[in-house]
Amino acid sequence: MQTLTQRLANPTRFMELSQWLLPWLSGLAALLLAYGLYLTFFVAPPDYQQGETVKIMFIHVPAAWLAMMGYMVIAVSSFGLLVFRHPLADVSAKAAAPIGAAFTLLALVTGALWGKPMWGAYWVWDARLTSVLILFFLYLGLMALRSALDEDPALAGKLTAVLGLVGVAVLPVIRFSVDWWNTLHQPASVLRVGGPAIHSSILVPLLVMAAGFTLMFFALHLKAMRNEILRRRVRSLTMAEVERAARLEARTAE
Repeated sequence: MQTLTQRLANPTRFMELSQWLLPWLSGLAALLLAYGLYLTFFVAPPDYQQGETVKIMFIHVPAAWLAMMGYMVIAVSSFGLLVFRHPLADVSAKAAAPIGAAFTLLALVTGALWGKPMWGAYWVWDARLTSVLILFFLYLGLMALRSALDEDPALAGKLTAVLGLVGVAVLPVIRFSVDWWNTLHQPASVLRVGGPAIHSSILVPLLVMAAGFTLMFFALHLKAMRNEILRRRVRSLTMAEVERAARLEARTAE
């Protein structure tokens, strides 16, 4: 009996399942984000120190989480391509890169907007900020490398998979940078030993926004994978048509 992974290895079956799943994911993501924004702006109280600027956190923190999760998707997909030769692994890795880059950029921009009133500067060479910037450059590097090798998709997939696996080393640096070094960035407040250090009036909206952002990421990822599968099918059909035309032309010339 085939496993779910084996069944999804068939692009046709993946397209059928994703076509059914995508509207549900998108709709649930929209509902959670709408509810999260309501909690953010109308329910969550201002912080006693940061005032209303604390509400930037409800965008910044989920974006930062997804910046790292997006790269984990790339790393797992890259492993699946290099080790198991999964037919959709390269599609998944390619689809995740621009989405992860967008969330990383959003995390950097919102972090800068949050940092200005808190630290007095939009940017400091803090360990957490610098490592997230490196992550953003890794995303750009993956996309640039694949674009440069667009004429050889197989080679592009293998090389970007290797880079994706090597680059995963930046994730623990981002996660533990505030523990390893003395930084301006605040330490973990949600995923920490002893439980969250945030009051429920702030924690609940944050978790709702994180759930909405996560579902939005997967919806975007599924849509991007579908687009990439269709693009590859069109490319294959085009190349087959070109080869057929070339053979016909060669026969005519004879």
